Amino acid sequence: MSTPEPPFRWRSIALPAFLPTLLFSIGEGAIIPIIPLVADSLGATIAIAGVIAGALTIGELFGNIPSGWLVARIGERAAMIGASMLSIVGLVLCIVAPHPALLAVGVVLIGLATAIFALARHAFMTSFVPVAYRARALSTLGGTFRAGAFVGPFIAAALIHLTGTAASAFFIHIIACLAAALVLVLLRDPTESFGAARRLRAGDGGIGQPETAGAAARVRPIGLLRTVAENREVLLRLGSGAALIAALRASRAVILPLWALSIGIPDASTALIIGIAGGIDFALFYVSGQVMDRFGRLASALPSMVGLGVGHFVLAVTHDLTTAATWFVIAAMVLSVANGLGSGILMTLGSDLADRSNPAPFLGAWRFTSGVGGAAAPLVIAGVTFVGSIALAAGMMGVLGLVGAGVLARYIPRFAARPRL
Repeated sequence: MSTPEPPFRWRSIALPAFLPTLLFSIGEGAIIPIIPLVADSLGATIAIAGVIAGALTIGELFGNIPSGWLVARIGERAAMIGASMLSIVGLVLCIVAPHPALLAVGVVLIGLATAIFALARHAFMTSFVPVAYRARALSTLGGTFRAGAFVGPFIAAALIHLTGTAASAFFIHIIACLAAALVLVLLRDPTESFGAARRLRAGDGGIGQPETAGAAARVRPIGLLRTVAENREVLLRLGSGAALIAALRASRAVILPLWALSIGIPDASTALIIGIAGGIDFALFYVSGQVMDRFGRLASALPSMVGLGVGHFVLAVTHDLTTAATWFVIAAMVLSVANGLGSGILMTLGSDLADRSNPAPFLGAWRFTSGVGGAAAPLVIAGVTFVGSIALAAGMMGVLGLVGAGVLARYIPRFAARPRL
């Protein structure tokens, strides 16, 4: 006689799913602002320091390639523990680095570890959170990443003030990685609490039948190339929209401080404005999940992309006005509200499109596709600013935002209107 799947309860995933992510994110948030400073202290030029800071994104981008295969092979919890250890190796290299080249190697390893950790948590949510709660769960997961990015720099600033050296912030991430791994080891693996979903992961189509080793063995890791080949249409079409979402988000993070510098806003005021904007962004993560679960994915994605495009247009047409500083504040808030309304959209769309019984391979390909946009945007902004102006760069990104909105409006109903169960 079959038994029904137990009802979903938030507390079943709250600590084992969100706490390790928050700890890891706080550590990463602590080191991101200080990587260029450490590179400078090792004798790197400003350009080289920028390249080393960008090595974190490059590591994350290419870390998405093997992470899907790895998570499918060893499981989510083992992958996250391994990612924490790999990140510690990279952090130690950063601490002992005598020259910028070794620092860059350490940063790349941290980026690889971040990709594995994030994909493992994403795969778990895809498999074990019911579709009715999926967007709220994933937007909350995105909120924990943003919370870490918000809190981490303050902890780093306090430690640097006490020690007098920027490299001391790397120890924060080491402690965070050890704490995340300890939580994963000590707390019960949440996958063991989801009976029916666990049977689904094992490939058992029946309900109420015990999981067997033979059933578990039927889930085989799938390589990236095969995954891309089997899903090339959705990755090319809707994936291009995902890449544009990531590009606009990356542009926002890069262009706001550059814009403040170009119009002469003091550093302290810039930090305050961007900090307030970040708080607004973080505050909206659960609203985004509610909108997606109640009204569909497009109800969050479309206004988010339009808002990101409009915010860039506001910057582009107000650079030379006498009220440029006021318009900068307005644009920063518009961009933050728009970004907050889209919190979790990339993870949710990836989960909707992935096979729930074995999501990791597709999620690796999906995250790589969107990551290309995030990695390319800063380079595009730098290039356009070099040959033209920062206002031209902002206007071009605004155009890409509206193009992305059109792509999402066309392809979300086609590919992600009905999430896979």
